[in-house]
Amino acid sequence: MADAVRARRLTDDEGRRLQQIVRRGTGSPVRLRRAMVIMASASGNTVPAIARLVQGDEDAIREVIHRFNKIGLACLDPRWAGGRPRRISEDDEAFIVATARTRPQALGQPFTRWSLRKLADYLAHNRGPRRVVVGRERLREFLHRHDITLQRT
Repeated sequence: MADAVRARRLTDDEGRRLQQIVRRGTGSPVRLRRAMVIMASASGNTVPAIARLVQGDEDAIREVIHRFNKIGLACLDPRWAGGRPRRISEDDEAFIVATARTRPQALGQPFTRWSLRKLADYLAHNRGPRRVVVGRERLREFLHRHDITLQRT
């Protein structure tokens, strides 16, 4: 059977900072829970006991303890990603802005002003250098960021 998972011995500074986080109870709930896990483990509690204390999953608690042993108090902060990767690159955005600033007739279109619907359709189906599939709301956000307004046609 594997050895029980335990947090390494805390330094005085780490102990003070963990106590401060737990006593205040303000800030990120994830950070508070992780601090409680580390303090409980350092004081000799087993993983199942800590799981009951914080009402968490034993595997997640083991992971927090292992990360604490490896990187210290940096394990308190969550490692959440920034969300879904961008589907439209900066080059695509520059192309969108350049197209929006060009008159439709110069691009072979039979109208004099762009609308969001017409611009999105042109970007997705043009026979030119680049095709960009973008929704109308996202297109509106790009244009707003570059101070381009399209009047209702």
